[in-house]
Amino acid sequence: MSERDEDQETGGRAVPTRRAVLALGAVAASTVVTIRPALAQTAGSVLHCQIPIPTAQQAGNYIAPDGQVVPAGTPGAFAPPPRPLTGEEAKALIGHGPTPPGIDPDAGQAYVNYIRRLQAGMSGFTCYASLQMPR
Repeated sequence: MSERDEDQETGGRAVPTRRAVLALGAVAASTVVTIRPALAQTAGSVLHCQIPIPTAQQAGNYIAPDGQVVPAGTPGAFAPPPRPLTGEEAKALIGHGPTPPGIDPDAGQAYVNYIRRLQAGMSGFTCYASLQMPR
């Protein structure tokens, strides 16, 4: 059977050979195997990212219950945490999980309100945004 006969049989359309289909399957499988570890690594790194409260430019200020940054000593406001929160700690606070050790639960809620106010370009925003992505 000539090429011309095969083209007439398939209506002129190219029909992949069995070998080509198997090769495509092998490429697709290796791609899945390559992507899965990368996604696992990304998920792990999201939990280790950091959210400074407040930003370095606002250091020395307190956090009001509604999440606004206010001058130190403002009545009802909370001192910032001693270090940036990790993504894992922020996720626990946002999801109403256990309050991380050393953080007062009321202060934790103020920190959550601060985190929710983060906008693009602010320190910690990328970490917060990545916590919101479905897995």
